[in-house]
Amino acid sequence: MYILDTNTLIYFFKGVGNVADNLLAVSPKDIGIPAVVLYELEYGIARSTSPKKRTKQLEELCALVEVLVFGSEAAKTSATIRASLEKKGTPIGPYDVMIAGTVLSKQGILVTNEVISKLRKPVNFLA
Repeated sequence: MYILDTNTLIYFFKGVGNVADNLLAVSPKDIGIPAVVLYELEYGIARSTSPKKRTKQLEELCALVEVLVFGSEAAKTSATIRASLEKKGTPIGPYDVMIAGTVLSKQGILVTNEVISKLRKPVNFLA
């Protein structure tokens, strides 16, 4: 399953790069959005100058793909990631830890424009 990071979805909604073409080439059943990413997008919409447009885009997408809950397995995986990165002196933000935990607990592939960890190789859909 391809699991989308916040920046990937922002690029998708804004038509940046080849994100839309690449995402549309994948079956919606093979795409997931972590609940944490949904939160970040909803927060962005709350601050947006065009909230109606962005809300419609997000609702249409969420009707097609799976929104991945942050459950006990994701929480445990996230805690392990956070502890490991802190021991190495390379902590990342709490939302990124939760996204990474969700991806790994689902054995998914993170689709992002950032490299937030070397736990899995992210897929850059901008290329």
